Amino acid sequence: MGIGLLHILFVSIALFFIGVYGFLTRRNMITMLMSIELILNSININFIAFNKFLYSDKLDGLFFTVFIITIAAAEAAVAIAIIINLYRNYKSIDIEDADTMKY
Repeated sequence: MGIGLLHILFVSIALFFIGVYGFLTRRNMITMLMSIELILNSININFIAFNKFLYSDKLDGLFFTVFIITIAAAEAAVAIAIIINLYRNYKSIDIEDADTMKY
């Protein structure tokens, strides 16, 4: 009686909706970026769980997970560079101030 697929999927669903809630309610670009990372990590948990419980002899889920982690790292690097540039120019990273920013 160990941890089953439903337990792992419940954690993944909870992580996904925490990320969606954080993305929709926060106005700071850094917290929005962190929420996107939570969503991507919940997808990775799904890939690993389904790979382990349905196709344990194949490594397709693991390859997709490594690919998503690589894309997420590149996305985070580009997003942080953009956020730093916005902060240097406008002294704010609040999403509400984005429409009033003029260069």
